[in-house]
Amino acid sequence: MRHFAPLAPTAPRALRTLSAATLVMLPCLATAVPVEVTVVDARGASLSDAVVSIEVKGIKPTAAAGTQAELAQRNRSFAPSVLPVQTGTSVQFPNLDTVRHHVYSFSATHPFEIKLYAGTPASPVIFDKAGTAVLGCNIHDRMAGFIHVVNTPYFAKTSASGVALLDVPTGEHTVQVWHPSLADNRQPLRQPLKVLASGAQSFSLTLTANGAISPPGK
Repeated sequence: MRHFAPLAPTAPRALRTLSAATLVMLPCLATAVPVEVTVVDARGASLSDAVVSIEVKGIKPTAAAGTQAELAQRNRSFAPSVLPVQTGTSVQFPNLDTVRHHVYSFSATHPFEIKLYAGTPASPVIFDKAGTAVLGCNIHDRMAGFIHVVNTPYFAKTSASGVALLDVPTGEHTVQVWHPSLADNRQPLRQPLKVLASGAQSFSLTLTANGAISPPGK
């Protein structure tokens, strides 16, 4: 069992505006507080494409009926390479290339296969279990992508500077962090998080070489 040091809020700082692909729109709650989470590695370098999610007690873990997302193939790559979604989300895989693709995942979270195709498949893939699906293409071996599925509507992907922005209700929650380096065979790393009603808060998390999260400098 991993033991984590409790998070301590640092001085609030101005929140940066991120693109729609980076910031996930969350339910609008009167008590929501802006929270900025910075994820770095053991050397202090920013980690982009980390998925930060916050589990809030009493919030339904599955997405509303009809929730959809899209992970395209463009220039023989998955776009985006990392897609976070809430459990129960339907994901389409449009092929925007002039060549056909054969998308698959062998991950236990949701194994599937979309055989050689062009355009957009007739049916989306519904990700109904939390975890990570590592994606590949049976035609183009260099293609790799990830769909990370979480049991909460409060999630965001870190920017190139390692920052994720979320609006979260006040209270005692659980924050978890997943990064592509964990692939599909390691669980997201978790620890308690207390969101205060005193205004915007900022936290830093360090993903160490052995997978533990600790405050920077520890």
